[in-house]
Amino acid sequence: MTDPSHLRPDDRADFEAVLRHAPGTADIRRALGADPTGPAAAHLRAHAHADDIAAAAEEPYRSGLAVRRAARYEARGPLGPGRLPPALAVLTPLVAITSAAALLLTGGLLRVADAVGPLPGSLVAAGWTLALVAAVTGLVPLAALLRTALCRHPVPHPETAITLPCSPPDTLTPCPARAREDRTPCSD
Repeated sequence: MTDPSHLRPDDRADFEAVLRHAPGTADIRRALGADPTGPAAAHLRAHAHADDIAAAAEEPYRSGLAVRRAARYEARGPLGPGRLPPALAVLTPLVAITSAAALLLTGGLLRVADAVGPLPGSLVAAGWTLALVAAVTGLVPLAALLRTALCRHPVPHPETAITLPCSPPDTLTPCPARAREDRTPCSD
């Protein structure tokens, strides 16, 4: 099998695995068995080169690459649309509690050391203010999470769930039930 040069390196192994797996599936064996004279099998063997098949599938492959590129671009932006509030919900309490601890510790040590001036009192006051900010910003996302959990509809029990029909294991037709159980790629 020749190396399909216009495929991305990370797709090459999957492509070749599918090419090796496809002739052994029931659908293709059944189609070849229906042709008693054998020209279909000869035609399949003659055109079973990776370059030919990759060239025939170039348009869907390019559109798939475009979708993959768009998904990566969308995931790459750290503060894309809708990402700032969750980032603030996570980072604000952490930064506030860390700062509060540092200010309370520093202000307390300065008070114990009998430092002159308003600095120890100001540090302690700022520390308690940041502790309040940490508490509030920690409780708001927790309340939102609790509200979401209480508003969700219950998930049906697995025994009462609708089961989807499954294709035979040696076909190329996808099977949702088998996909949940078997995580190995192209393992039928």
